[in-house]
Amino acid sequence: MKTITHLLSSVMFGLVVFFGLASLVPNFAIASDNADRYGHQKVVYHINYDDAKKQFGALRNIQNHINAVGAENMDIHVVLHGDGLSLLLKPESLKKVPKFKSANAVDKITQRVDRLKLQGVHFNVCANTLKGRNVNLEEDLYDAAKDDVVPSGVAELAHLQGQGFTYIRP
Repeated sequence: MKTITHLLSSVMFGLVVFFGLASLVPNFAIASDNADRYGHQKVVYHINYDDAKKQFGALRNIQNHINAVGAENMDIHVVLHGDGLSLLLKPESLKKVPKFKSANAVDKITQRVDRLKLQGVHFNVCANTLKGRNVNLEEDLYDAAKDDVVPSGVAELAHLQGQGFTYIRP
């Protein structure tokens, strides 16, 4: 009796593993089809508005784009200038940078930014905006470093487009 129970348990376990793995096959096929369809993409997303809901939507669009094409097939830059810097502006910094109406670097946004960065997305910050609005890079912006700063947000958009990046302003 023990042998039959053991045999049935083994068969059941094997079936569960088989069907579990089989359910993954269509996902691999879809990912492969998308890679074949879309190939490698270079994209620059432009954010120059301070509406937190729109900014969150833009980050969601970027994640959906990565989901469709695959992070390994993407080179994505997000260029932030003007009011768009509010995406990374810490709420506690809002009082000392009065040229901004909002500071949107709250948990919901910063978690998205972190996930996108882990997938290779580059966030570029405009030096003109930093200077013109008296923003301290290290103190006022979430997870921004000197390597993220570009001389001009608008010039960076043009530069990247000249290098074959597709421009998207969600």
